[in-house]
Amino acid sequence: MSQELLSVGQASQWASDYLDRPVTTSNISYLIQYAKIKKYLDEEKKIKVNLNELKEYYDENLVKKQESWKSQLGKDLNWALSFSHLRESDTTKHVHRLHPYKGKFIPQLVEYFLDSHLNTFKKKVFFKEGNIILDPFMGSGTTLVQSSEIGLHSIGIDVSDFNCLISKVKIEKYDLVRLDRKARDICFKTREFSQKVFDDSFDEQLKEKLNEFNKKYFPNPEFKSNVWKGIIRNEEQYGEEKLKQFLKENEEFFKKNGTKDKSNLLSEKEMNNFLNKWFSRRVRQELFYYIKLLREIGDEDLKNVLRIILSRTARSCRATTHSDLATLTEPQNGPYYCRKHKKLCTPINSIVKHLIRYTYDTINRLNEFSKLKKSVFSNVIHGDSREVDIFGEIKTQNPEFYKFLVNKKIDGVFTSPPYVGQIDYHEQHAYAYELFDIARKDDKEIGPLFNGQGQKAREEYVKGISKVFINISKFVKDDGDFFVVANDKYNLYPIIAEKSGLKIVEQFKRPVLNRTERDRQPYAEIIFHMRKK
Repeated sequence: MSQELLSVGQASQWASDYLDRPVTTSNISYLIQYAKIKKYLDEEKKIKVNLNELKEYYDENLVKKQESWKSQLGKDLNWALSFSHLRESDTTKHVHRLHPYKGKFIPQLVEYFLDSHLNTFKKKVFFKEGNIILDPFMGSGTTLVQSSEIGLHSIGIDVSDFNCLISKVKIEKYDLVRLDRKARDICFKTREFSQKVFDDSFDEQLKEKLNEFNKKYFPNPEFKSNVWKGIIRNEEQYGEEKLKQFLKENEEFFKKNGTKDKSNLLSEKEMNNFLNKWFSRRVRQELFYYIKLLREIGDEDLKNVLRIILSRTARSCRATTHSDLATLTEPQNGPYYCRKHKKLCTPINSIVKHLIRYTYDTINRLNEFSKLKKSVFSNVIHGDSREVDIFGEIKTQNPEFYKFLVNKKIDGVFTSPPYVGQIDYHEQHAYAYELFDIARKDDKEIGPLFNGQGQKAREEYVKGISKVFINISKFVKDDGDFFVVANDKYNLYPIIAEKSGLKIVEQFKRPVLNRTERDRQPYAEIIFHMRKK
């Protein structure tokens, strides 16, 4: 077996059978690209991998680790709820990948509890078509999207205006032909502006210089392999030394100006410090030109879709390293040594390619979801779930839904409140708030990262979540089912249930496992099934 060579497709099939979960050709290509396993070429120059090396990699990096994780996380886990067999394309299907969002649960978890299937663990159907589901911590709208797909009416509430924007865009109905035409038009007008004002040859020459330098000093896959094996012991030092060498060799080149028509530059007086700090001049100009075109559009629903496209684009084009998109520690304005790719890289200096790709992708995803969602009511409320009048808000937004709702009441809740001291939900989309001049309500967040995880923060968290459940219970049927997804490492939810007048009738503990080739530690979360006392 040690000498048996497999094609990428054969390796994908073998790994899927061996691990009892889907392993795609992209997964195998990732291992080759990052030198986790060697690449071989057959007589026809086709890529092959060694079966024994592949098995050794998975044994060492997945099989043993998963056994260790099982012992760490406990024996009371429902492993079926890990959904580890799913591909990334399954967990980010249609509109679920319309915009990045930290802290969301996968759609399959929502679907598991909302749909009508039964199995060894789920012995009762909790909801049926036509029921009404509430998510008081809506986030990016996963519960609303899945409810629409299953045939359930839904209401989502969130204190973040931008979260509401993402969710509205996902569930709204559109004239997709008109949307496609307008999205392409504004996209390509932005490209024309960029090409007129900025000199593409500078970026093209920079890429050529980087490619030549990387081939010489960071050859792939030899360099990556030497790093993994420890032959290059101080990767960071080596990378920084070569970066200094590259900058010195090209000192005159970097003195060139990348702008060819300054007369068409937009005024930057309206641009705040955040935008100036985290975006290059060219990216800022392109973003604001797109926004300028947005202001000419009268259809608010259409404009919201274009805002999401631009926000997704802006997130990908911030002046930072490839490994720092989620955290933003320091701006990166020129070439740098990239630990992720093991070579010299440079920040993105134009939004155009991302804008075109995300424009097409967004239209395709909205079109795909339009064919799946049922004809149900689905409404978003921008408000504080601790005090919002749900029926009053729906009456204003959708009188038809209100008539249906007030006679029936809400059948149940499926939600995932923020975890204590883990995420600042407004800050993760700071660029969007600044771009679109959206008011922030950071002080209304429950359990934000900036409050920490100390005793006082936990007490405030219990108080805040309890207030939400007390308020929303007024609008839920007396026999309604509450499903609350939480990583309750401080054992706060029994206290929250007691303070909220709810009782925990069942718990489902699931492992949250790493489903990519990158090593992230797993953790367990509990789905609390509650009811009114």
